[in-house]
Amino acid sequence: MREVTVAAVQTTCTWDREQNVERTCAAVREAALRGAQIVCLQELFETPYFCADQPNPDYFDLARGRRDNPTITTMAALAAELGVVLPLSVFERAGNAFFNTVVMVDADGSVMGTYRKSHIPDGPGYTEKYWFSPGDTGFRVWDTRHGRVGVGICWDQWFPEAARVMALRGAECILYPTAIGSEPPDPAWDSSGHWRRAMQGHAAANLLPVVAANRVGAETGRTTSIEFYGCSFITDNTGAIVADGGRGTEEVLTADFDRDALARTRASWGLFRDRRPDLYGPLLTLDGENGSPRQ
Repeated sequence: MREVTVAAVQTTCTWDREQNVERTCAAVREAALRGAQIVCLQELFETPYFCADQPNPDYFDLARGRRDNPTITTMAALAAELGVVLPLSVFERAGNAFFNTVVMVDADGSVMGTYRKSHIPDGPGYTEKYWFSPGDTGFRVWDTRHGRVGVGICWDQWFPEAARVMALRGAECILYPTAIGSEPPDPAWDSSGHWRRAMQGHAAANLLPVVAANRVGAETGRTTSIEFYGCSFITDNTGAIVADGGRGTEEVLTADFDRDALARTRASWGLFRDRRPDLYGPLLTLDGENGSPRQ
């Protein structure tokens, strides 16, 4: 039996970058004390969610190169000290391009590589197309010390194709760093249930656990305010929520899984055996019609 304990962290963020990193490190330590070996951190945890405001070119100064970001150095040392796997969500500058990036750090502190967010949203309060280029890494899965891990970033979590690609590449669990909350055009609209169910479906369809970590707290920019609702969660391989985060509270969630039992269940259900890739060509088009005009 190969057991693994996964965790999700949800915290508030301020404009004190150092304090945000310290708060996140403290949460990782708490998760490790509770046995966590893979810890999912929230999206862009170094700062408030600056994408709520557009345009403000000053925020491009927040981006750092992968090799000159002290947060990565700090968190990699922490990963090595605690023996935990950490996906670090950062604002990456690469030449003249900017990406919403996860740097995957293994349990020995080594940087395994990066995943750049593939699906970039553009709506009131979530104007990410101004800040980020679409990711060019493809969907990544890493063989970490504690299992084979796939990572998507926030808006990626709404697309079943992304989860399926990671599952096909052997992911044993999928992590989703997230920043989502109220919708500025209608602050009364609560998307948390829909948000959760989308990922619960990925877990059920691919028979693997899903971990989503979302920030909490009110963040007010020059033109927009968002109340991030938290509600971080962990599902089992059927999509059932087994660890449930609250609204507006800083929390660390954990859940235990038997990797061997999960693998046996995936094999016995036949979902991957019975796939029909020869019929899925329309998925490679935008309109389902292979690019040909509709009659």
